[in-house]
Amino acid sequence: MLRRAGNLSEVLLWNQLKKGQFKGLDFDRQKIIGDYIVDFYCAEKNAVIEVDGSSHDDKADYDAQRDAFLAGLGLRVIHILDKDVKQDVAAVMVFLMRQLFPAPEGVEA
Repeated sequence: MLRRAGNLSEVLLWNQLKKGQFKGLDFDRQKIIGDYIVDFYCAEKNAVIEVDGSSHDDKADYDAQRDAFLAGLGLRVIHILDKDVKQDVAAVMVFLMRQLFPAPEGVEA
């Protein structure tokens, strides 16, 4: 079921991603893909971003099935810890930059 407000870390991350603010990329929030709802989706990069907090603690099998399904669609699933977003959103954005815009082979980021 879609969540209206989302949790704090999702809101903080959304504030960095919405309206093309992150490198001009278009992200959807709470996107339905198959039988799953992903936190954030970027079609241009074929990427899903999941913010993992305590709600994922007892869902390892479910998360693994979801990730396998999404990977089967050619999507890359990037997991970010809830506490990392809350503690240092700037560092999370650097991490996402490296994930979504990897340095060319032989070039250090």
